[in-house]
Amino acid sequence: MTAFIDSWALLIVSLPTSGATARMRIWRTTKTLGCAALRDGAYMLPAGDEQIAELRELVDVTQQQDGEAWLLTVCSRNQAESATFRALFDRSADYAELQTTLSEARKTLSDLNGVDLNRLLRRHARTYEAIRKIDFFPNDASSRAEAQWTDFVRAIETLQSPDEPQALARTIARRDPARYQGRLWATRRHLWVDRLASAWLIRRFIDPHARFLWLKTPADCPDEALGFDFDGATFTHVGDRVSFEVLMASFGLESNRGLGRLGAMVHALDIGGISVPEASGFEAMLAGARARLANDDALLAEIGTVLDSLYTYFSANKEP
Repeated sequence: MTAFIDSWALLIVSLPTSGATARMRIWRTTKTLGCAALRDGAYMLPAGDEQIAELRELVDVTQQQDGEAWLLTVCSRNQAESATFRALFDRSADYAELQTTLSEARKTLSDLNGVDLNRLLRRHARTYEAIRKIDFFPNDASSRAEAQWTDFVRAIETLQSPDEPQALARTIARRDPARYQGRLWATRRHLWVDRLASAWLIRRFIDPHARFLWLKTPADCPDEALGFDFDGATFTHVGDRVSFEVLMASFGLESNRGLGRLGAMVHALDIGGISVPEASGFEAMLAGARARLANDDALLAEIGTVLDSLYTYFSANKEP
């Protein structure tokens, strides 16, 4: 009979009584990593390569503080013992707390402006992603939390932009910029991050003589216009790419480092994800400009200079 094998990494830490700061640092790190605390100074994780590497860093920290640390591999003897260990990593309580928080937050959404909605979304996204990262054994609670999180995100998207496009599942065709010169381009009025950045990208890198039409509704788009960032538009969300990123891919601009970093910022502000340090500042400037300026042409002209500066900065500086 084949023995049941299930591996776990066990970290045992012993620090001198004077090592209160190091002890707190190690405790916080083990919590962030999702360790199960078996007792004071004994922490367990599934024995994946990433987890073992992270625990080895704690071994180094302990030794640098004149403490002792052992990193051991423990194998479950049978299914029952494995189930006992897996139960230590059940995130149901964490998900339940998050779901309660999201339910309460849903009640306040209609009272928030666009900037505050984005901040709320990013704050809860960090919490959700932190739980998911240490959810080593997803279960029904994981699925329920994912469904509620998706619903929460869609609720915010609907408030921010009722006509926000749904992502398409298709390949992005390469296009010849020479065939897209002096064209009429159209998108939804009251520009926000993706639409404004896309218009800037079009005029700056694709069609220098582009003319823009700001639509009250996508149904108002003329047949001769090239639509972007709405359902049915020529250029819109595809997969996990926002319209700015789709335009980059369509016109062969993906190797441009400055545009790549701008794209990451636009992506994070539009649909979430890993942000860049400049994102919150750009969002604040855009919100202030949109509240101050009377029309979208003026908004594009003003914020376009900000994007010019960010592009120059991103192109000249390596990613942090």
